[in-house]
Amino acid sequence: MNGAESLLRTLVNGGVNVCFTNPGTSEMQFVAAADRVPGMRCVLGLFEGVVTGAADGYARMANNPASTLMHLGSGLANGLANLHNAMRARVPIINIIGDHATYHRKFDAPLQSDVAAYARPVSGWIRDVATAAEIPEATYDAITAALGPPGQIATLIVPADCSWNESEDPITDPVLVPDFERVSQDAITAAATALKSGQPTVLLLSGYALREKGLELSGRIAAATGARLLCDTFNTRLQRGAGRVPVERLPYFPERAMELLAGTRHMIIVGSRPPVGFFAYPGSPSELTPQDCAVHVLARPDQHIVDALKRLVAAVGAEKTEPVRQPAQRPIQIQGPLNGDNIALSLASMLPEQAIVVDESISDGFTVLPRTAGAPPHDWLFITGGAIGQGMPMATGAAIACPDRKVINLQADGSAMYTLQSLWTQARESLDITTIIYANRRYRILEIEHERVGAGAPGPKARDMFSLSRPNLDWVKLSEGMGVPARRVHSAEAFHRQLAAYLREPGPNLIEAWID
Repeated sequence: MNGAESLLRTLVNGGVNVCFTNPGTSEMQFVAAADRVPGMRCVLGLFEGVVTGAADGYARMANNPASTLMHLGSGLANGLANLHNAMRARVPIINIIGDHATYHRKFDAPLQSDVAAYARPVSGWIRDVATAAEIPEATYDAITAALGPPGQIATLIVPADCSWNESEDPITDPVLVPDFERVSQDAITAAATALKSGQPTVLLLSGYALREKGLELSGRIAAATGARLLCDTFNTRLQRGAGRVPVERLPYFPERAMELLAGTRHMIIVGSRPPVGFFAYPGSPSELTPQDCAVHVLARPDQHIVDALKRLVAAVGAEKTEPVRQPAQRPIQIQGPLNGDNIALSLASMLPEQAIVVDESISDGFTVLPRTAGAPPHDWLFITGGAIGQGMPMATGAAIACPDRKVINLQADGSAMYTLQSLWTQARESLDITTIIYANRRYRILEIEHERVGAGAPGPKARDMFSLSRPNLDWVKLSEGMGVPARRVHSAEAFHRQLAAYLREPGPNLIEAWID
């Protein structure tokens, strides 16, 4: 068999059975091999940012890597923003990047580029194969690298002649994934001593600490010691809702985060790192931890977080302590103007159990997390790296990973324009996704940031760069043009009715919430 077929078969043998694709000429052997290799689902995205964002969403929910297929350095470059988000989320992804044939590279053809240089900032592992015979081993190594704790992006560069030349047999051996490193007893002892000190202490949680088991253990520690549970502002996956242990999210704006952390004498880092501001502001510090606060690292992201929390529970004598749990709460009446808060209330009143919420609501979604705290158990996915245009693709990948669960995408209109091609893929794959467009017709977050950096009152040119009017975006037409049913609503009551209707039927579908 040729290199492309051996690559595909090694992926499938290694448990990688979804490929998000946007292929070109150099990848045609891979495309042809897909018809000969059962077990690989190929999902077409019409832009590489959709491909990489969908692979991120899939990995967050499947706990397993998807592969991507992209064309040369330019195709990879189109997908880099959402690979940045995936890198920050610490999820496993295997990029397959086709390149010019090895003998063709020296001629500097128009699409020639340094693919590895593009891949390096977001990849934890890179290999550029030189012969078809290398492909099975290189593919196996890519799977192993992607799954290495806590998860990373592995990029495999495959020249076209390596795809079409005869290769070795695919590897069938089970993938040997390195286990998470166990934290030292010194780290457990230091954290336990801080918790027993009687001084104000915070556990800052991220990664697997925000899954149900990690939250349960953290909740026992907090109930036994009086420590507060906080999480990063933007997290890979947060399991929350009624009956689960609640955790408070660190505010986005640094002065609010510093207010929340004021007086903290000990901060215990669990799968995270000491908090810093998302941006720098004049006169504002970058580090958000109080100066007199001692920082203790219980577990790094690549260490066994749940095991560390179990041992810490024992160290503080919290084995039989019952954690505080989130009570069930549903808003009863939603009325008045259509704004971010009423959208949050409406969502909280009918969020389905085990729903997956993908949140790129940006400025109009500040109240959605506290409002939905008492909804039935669900998962919340965040824009981890801050590169906008992640929400729609991530919802696409999450829906493919969990076809039996409703996916709800809370989506700012400006960010949605980066990757609106996701709607076409959602329609083509019949994915159960309800997209809520916060149509405020401007980059509202930039208006806020313009003021915060001390740039003064915006003038006419500045205001024009923040506006999405002249003309207004028509999300009903945009959505229906890609095969996704859509409705526009202008009041809270109309939004509530439409959301109820769309949640009763399988998606994809879209609501354009016209916010004044």
